[in-house]
Amino acid sequence: MNNLNTQFDLIRQSATVAMADRILALKASGHDIVGLQVGDPDFGTPPAVMDVAFKAMHDGLTHYGPSRGYLDLRTAVASKLTRDESVSYDPASEILITHGGIHAYYLAMQSILNPGDDVLIPDPSWATHSNMAIMLRGNVIRVPAPAENGFIPFFDSWLKALTPKTRVIVLNYPSNPTGAYPTREYLQKLQDFAAKHDLWIVSDEVYGSLYYEEKPTSAAAIEGAKERTLLVNSLSKSYAMTGWRVGYLAAPARIIENALKAGQNSITCVAPFIQKAAAFALTDPAIQDVTANMRAAYGRRRDLVLRLSHQLESEKVKVIPPQGAFYFFLDLRALNMSSVEMCEKILDEVGVGLVPGSAFGEQGEGFIRMTIAASDKDVEAGFRKIVEWAERQ
Repeated sequence: MNNLNTQFDLIRQSATVAMADRILALKASGHDIVGLQVGDPDFGTPPAVMDVAFKAMHDGLTHYGPSRGYLDLRTAVASKLTRDESVSYDPASEILITHGGIHAYYLAMQSILNPGDDVLIPDPSWATHSNMAIMLRGNVIRVPAPAENGFIPFFDSWLKALTPKTRVIVLNYPSNPTGAYPTREYLQKLQDFAAKHDLWIVSDEVYGSLYYEEKPTSAAAIEGAKERTLLVNSLSKSYAMTGWRVGYLAAPARIIENALKAGQNSITCVAPFIQKAAAFALTDPAIQDVTANMRAAYGRRRDLVLRLSHQLESEKVKVIPPQGAFYFFLDLRALNMSSVEMCEKILDEVGVGLVPGSAFGEQGEGFIRMTIAASDKDVEAGFRKIVEWAERQ
């Protein structure tokens, strides 16, 4: 039998995973590598959260749980969204617990997308957003978000991308890979555009708690937006729980019912002991302080890179300050070299692991993504090596 699903021919392997695999192989062979490629917090999960999980396992919460998620966790999610985003959700009908943010996004898209529908996604953006739309047989239309406009699409670009088959706009703010996010006024205009053309908005807000300037506005918090917005989030980035795989989808009840059917027939449920730990993480005041401390640490590293950039005065590495998340999208277009070639050379010649900007779309060509979810020492050493390498080209 040679017949396979041809949709997967349209999907590339994750550049982040590919780079991580290569770095692991180099480290295993004795090379000293500064890994600035993976978007994984360099903080441990708070011990108190782990204690709750251990107790839940000891108490027997190691079997199936409800597919919607435990009500106490859904209530904790609703409370967080009210507290942090000033938007109200009914935990009984408008929130679904998922196996991480990726799963929440996939269920959201499954719930609204029909084969052949067009999906508008900014470029650059996280490749998984496009890949999942393609897996669901949607047609992805990339909307340019150029560096010259702060990595936010010029508004007329949305109108130019619109087709009679457009079903959904996908947002991810603060952005992976750029850290950019739009103003409240921009989001209001985009929601008005969506309402006029009867479009859904799927908003991935996993980096929403990690910001360095004015707090970003949730797409669901815009007046009149909640009924057409599917909000995706997780505990991975803000609570240093990437390996726990717990997230949530907040959306109108009819969307949740569709997503619930898809979830029941895929993962069944999120592990009950993990749900108990997640509910504690979202509600315990001391854990919220941990998140604030993480944000402060990333802010310190952001400022470190900006100071180094000023001191080193490189004409070949342009540093654009991120507003949020924990990445720098470094502009090396002056080298007239592909992003892939740059990352390969930087890894081979100076031992720094990065992700090519082209992995995030055409607008990312000539850029490289560098994480600051690493120690201050590695961030400084890695950035210095990047600049020194670029100046020799």
